[in-house]
Amino acid sequence: MTSSDALAPRLPSPLQEVRDARFERRGLRLLLKRDDLVHPELIGNKWRKLVPNIAAARGRPLVTFGGAYSSHLRATAAAGRLLGLVTTGVVRGEELAGRPLNPSLARCAADGMRLHFVDRSTYRRKTEPEILAAILRAAGAEGAYVVPEGGSNSAAVRGCRALGEELRGHAGLVAVACGTGGTLAGLAAGLAPGQRALGVPVLRGGFLEGGIQALQERAFGRRSGSWSLDERFHFGGYARTTPELHAFAQDFEDRHGLPVERLYVAKLLYGLVALAEEGACARGTAIAAVVTGRPFPQDQSASR
Repeated sequence: MTSSDALAPRLPSPLQEVRDARFERRGLRLLLKRDDLVHPELIGNKWRKLVPNIAAARGRPLVTFGGAYSSHLRATAAAGRLLGLVTTGVVRGEELAGRPLNPSLARCAADGMRLHFVDRSTYRRKTEPEILAAILRAAGAEGAYVVPEGGSNSAAVRGCRALGEELRGHAGLVAVACGTGGTLAGLAAGLAPGQRALGVPVLRGGFLEGGIQALQERAFGRRSGSWSLDERFHFGGYARTTPELHAFAQDFEDRHGLPVERLYVAKLLYGLVALAEEGACARGTAIAAVVTGRPFPQDQSASR
């Protein structure tokens, strides 16, 4: 298998309409943009963000960053295995170094990723040049190509613009769950005039808007497309869930036969149902929800 074969995607990803009474009684249509089917191991927006960075790395080792439940770390590790690239994951939380690996980090290690744990204070400063250089030295990753947390940089944002282009003419509102914001930044830029994008942050803190605008300015030279955020549906923050969210996701699975990833996709869908019930969208609107992931074992129970 060649490198191109290993990362060959299914594009455009399917657009699936689902019949859901909670939307239909408001005169709305719900479409699922099945980006979870783009690639069997680099799921959804991970493929769209990582592949441009892998091309830019030109065969150099990859180093990237994430928390203990990071789907981005898993995707980077899988890409390394598929392509024969050395990968290093810098993990937030030095206290995790002496503990058994959770299923997410165990998958990274099984795919050959070297894990380097750093304390949370240092992790917060990882973009400062001196701190980054010290982390790379300590991790034995000097000379590696650095992929930022969540994979979100200019190359990734430009890669995600194709997602918006695939949705032109299909929906008035396109919604996506946000971690670092790179997917929304590219998606919004690719939509046609008259379409708008909505981001549902899965982290609390209210800091994403400025970061997304900065990503767009670096990638395209300006703020691009019509987009906004709704900060209400994080359920306590990243990797946090509640019994209410699990019950909602299980109900959605039962209604539509679609496995629902809990840490991103469930929060997005919950938010869209809430917005529909609030009357936030005009009758006749088609809403496309971007399905960016599939359930991973610990996702069904992670709450920390």
